[in-house]
Amino acid sequence: MQIAHPYLLFLGDARDALAAKTGLGIVDWRREWCLGQMRLPGCKADAKLPDMSIAEAAEKGARTLVIGVVNAGGVLPESWVGEIVAALDAGLDVAAGLHTRLGSIPAIAEAAARNGRKLFDVRHSSERFATGKGDKRPGLRLLTVGTDCSVGKKYTALALERGMREAGFDADFKATGQTGVFISGRGVAIDAVVADFISGAVEWISPAADPNHWDLIEGQGSLFHPSFAGVSLGLLHGAQPDAFVVCHEPTRRTMRGVATPLPTIGDVIAMTVQLGRLTNPAIRCVGIAVNTEALSEEEARAELERTARVYGLPATDPVRFGVAPIVEEIRARFG
Repeated sequence: MQIAHPYLLFLGDARDALAAKTGLGIVDWRREWCLGQMRLPGCKADAKLPDMSIAEAAEKGARTLVIGVVNAGGVLPESWVGEIVAALDAGLDVAAGLHTRLGSIPAIAEAAARNGRKLFDVRHSSERFATGKGDKRPGLRLLTVGTDCSVGKKYTALALERGMREAGFDADFKATGQTGVFISGRGVAIDAVVADFISGAVEWISPAADPNHWDLIEGQGSLFHPSFAGVSLGLLHGAQPDAFVVCHEPTRRTMRGVATPLPTIGDVIAMTVQLGRLTNPAIRCVGIAVNTEALSEEEARAELERTARVYGLPATDPVRFGVAPIVEEIRARFG
């Protein structure tokens, strides 16, 4: 996909910042591609971009309206359709990472056709994937896993790409979700792949490579989340990781969107090793990434010190404090 920028980010009526994580992620990692944001009444998210109407954005040169909101089920609310049609009528393309295909909405399909504009459904791939084989392939792989969904798996993988490259490693981020695809320009939204082919799709994303090359594979969901564990398991088996980093948000008590209690970091390490050994018997944990956004700096440092002590692994907040401790652990264990 060649999605034209600059973008106008549509944040709709997002109920909180996590609901707008696609848009916020694009801003964090591709700020130069973003012209402004459009929010509907009641929107609780803010990407810190200039607020613009569709007409204002078109006049300033916006090329694509990017739907920066995610929701349970990846549906496209009826209340958004009019704004999307208006964007197409104003000469913008539209890109979304939802499960609902833009072209499946008659009004949107008709507006795109009459204006000669493009619709990009980033969550849907035209690639046909094989089933996973689990055969050992050259190259090194790291997977980010989580105690929950929306705890920083994508940000950790992107931060590790930057940090490892600065430290002299040959490393590439591999996107497995719609936001990661928007940021990197490549990858597959794994949760839109038919279940039988999830592990095969991850093998396709991260094929055989130079023995010293690292693929840093973005994790999805959690092995403990009743809604998304199936995707997480297929991703784990296809990634065949040599190393993994556990991502955690310390203020949560239940998993997002359900009443299930949050597992401990130790639970996640043990389960990931147990299940990951199916395709890589040598799998090991190399660090813990803690999202400390809700904590003061003093509280954050104390939480990281406690976590590192309890689990005997480097612990850091990749956004707040960087990934150097985890990079050094990778160097120590893998050379």
